[in-house]
Amino acid sequence: MTVRAHRISQPLAVDGTLDEGFYGSVPAMTDFVQVEPQAGKPATERTEGWLAFDDRNVYVAFRVWDTQMDRLVATEMRRDNGTIWSGNDIIVFVFDTFNDRRSSLSFTVNALGGRSDGQVINERQFNPDWNPVWDLQVGRFDGGWTLEAALPFKSLKYQPQSTQVWGFNAMRVKRSKNEISTLSPVPQAQGQQGVEQPAFAATLLGIEVPSRGGSLDVKPYVTSSLSTNNAVTPKVHNKTSGDLGVDARYAVTRNLAADLTYNTDFAQVEADQQQVNLTRFSLFFPEKREFFLENQGVFSFGGVAVGSLNAGTSDAPILFYSRRIGLQDGRAVPIIGGGRLTGRMGAFGLGLINVQTGDDPVTGAGGANVTVARLKRDILRRSSIGTMVTSRTGVGASAERQTTLGLDGTLVPLPNLQVNTYWSMTDTGGLQSQTSTMDRSSYRAQLDFTGDRYGAQAERMLIGARFAPAVGFVRRADMVRTYGQFRFSPRAPISSRVRKYLMQGTVDNVANTRGRLETRLATAEAALDFRNADKLGVTYTHNYEFLPAPFRIATGVTLPSAAYDFDTVKLNFNMGQQRPVSANLSAEYGTFYSGHKATLTVARGRIPVSNQLSVEPTYSVNRVILPEGRFLAHVGGSRITYTMTPLMFVSALVQYNSSARTISANARFRWEYRPGSEMFVVYNEERDTRLPGTPALGNRSLIVKVNRLFRF
Repeated sequence: MTVRAHRISQPLAVDGTLDEGFYGSVPAMTDFVQVEPQAGKPATERTEGWLAFDDRNVYVAFRVWDTQMDRLVATEMRRDNGTIWSGNDIIVFVFDTFNDRRSSLSFTVNALGGRSDGQVINERQFNPDWNPVWDLQVGRFDGGWTLEAALPFKSLKYQPQSTQVWGFNAMRVKRSKNEISTLSPVPQAQGQQGVEQPAFAATLLGIEVPSRGGSLDVKPYVTSSLSTNNAVTPKVHNKTSGDLGVDARYAVTRNLAADLTYNTDFAQVEADQQQVNLTRFSLFFPEKREFFLENQGVFSFGGVAVGSLNAGTSDAPILFYSRRIGLQDGRAVPIIGGGRLTGRMGAFGLGLINVQTGDDPVTGAGGANVTVARLKRDILRRSSIGTMVTSRTGVGASAERQTTLGLDGTLVPLPNLQVNTYWSMTDTGGLQSQTSTMDRSSYRAQLDFTGDRYGAQAERMLIGARFAPAVGFVRRADMVRTYGQFRFSPRAPISSRVRKYLMQGTVDNVANTRGRLETRLATAEAALDFRNADKLGVTYTHNYEFLPAPFRIATGVTLPSAAYDFDTVKLNFNMGQQRPVSANLSAEYGTFYSGHKATLTVARGRIPVSNQLSVEPTYSVNRVILPEGRFLAHVGGSRITYTMTPLMFVSALVQYNSSARTISANARFRWEYRPGSEMFVVYNEERDTRLPGTPALGNRSLIVKVNRLFRF
């Protein structure tokens, strides 16, 4: 399929009215076809789209006809909120600016002007934290709604030729009909995510990019704070401070950008979501700092997600885990400065990072210099091979150097079949002479088939006992994993309330590198996937766990070294986010090590009080009864958000953690007062509940930060 962009002599007014003569003289892109519920059939509602460009912008416009405007679902205005994608009526448009059928840029808009944007690499890995500068307005007319967007060429990367060939696709989701339709057909097996896979995009002709040298973005910031901390000696009471710094981006070429940062500050970042850890392995916390989020997907290695909802859910190590830079045991460590070069050079993808951190103000530990280099080469039609090197060198007494080398490949011989492989080795100073190469190595071979009716996955992975990436994340070392999964998911008749049935089984064996079996998981799951986006499922799990050493599972409760067999049953009900009230609800009960455990969880809760005000509660309780002791672990909280406009909101995240015995609050005001320029007001507070009476203040801070984007 081929579509065309049209050059215009006068800029379009981005006001959502679609009243310029261009829209009457240029035929619209129409003929959307269904992905769900009736694949390949014409969409039941008319959608019209246009593409235009001038020397500054690419313009995208849609007129969305709707015979059921009274059933329009539009509940979220805040940028990048997941409800826009999963619970609202939306238009999504996607550009493959390199026409490589591997990477794409995705833009999602609802009828309130709520927007989200992101990058896709390797067809499947989505990074929602890419936030380019672009302009958007939506409108209403008698019979539907409209949108107009202007994407500056300065916000995009593309090949150096003046005349371009891109990929393009668009999708409309009508929630009240549970209908998904796209401009260029997408296989039903891919569902809503299929629009972001550039392999299914139409060919876009006609784009002519401006002839210009390198462009420069400069974003200085200034910050002021007032802080109290009773957990340090001497105590700090209402200490005032201020600082300033700058970030800059220079377009070395049209497809290669250099980023520089000095005196980097992340005061505006939202607090981490509290978690309960009843395992003996490390917890994963996602990156939230803007400097590391931009083009984060470039540093994905071995097919392991680093920035999507699936990041951290696998036992596979993450070779570059950016939270190892500038954060130490939950404390912020000063980042003096750094630089980054990311982009493409022909068939090669390139990522370079160098960051210098300062001394830890709490422990006095010296700073470090961190370097990461990533190079990937496209091969065949949709496959790639690559390498990654990471290095961390301390200063002063901790001048030891840690390095990591890795080679990886992603092979896609068929549209639904992907093979991910890697090999990596680490060198941690003096450990090299004390350990074997195998102890410091890791490898993985994974086969993943994602058909609509059938699915299967097989994996073999080794992580050596001394495998320690310099700036990586390893949930569990000293393991050899053998994993298999099979899925059968037939579709129900169109007239049924059920969209799909799901039957799935997995076997997961983990031994240490000396051959001792430590974990065996066997699961069986049955689920119903309803047409209204609800999902009901039940999972049975048999777990064998060998503890090679005593395990302190809670305060005053330690499990002895032994082999344990236990079984659990878990019931899940995930409510579609288009509902007035939605949440993922689960209840789990069964044996647990030497005793029993019951768990209740409310996750991704959402109560939209209005189009502007929402409450998002979360709660988890674990009741554990063991011969060694019993305990109750609670984690609960809520995020309350009021969105004044799509570019201005205030939110508060309040959390309670019974294990840490803390109550914490993080309140943020964010205003994008002009494209790319922001003001933040942030309040943080943490209190200790172990003392009687009113929880004692541990620390609190009030921070104001303002930045300004200058484009040259």
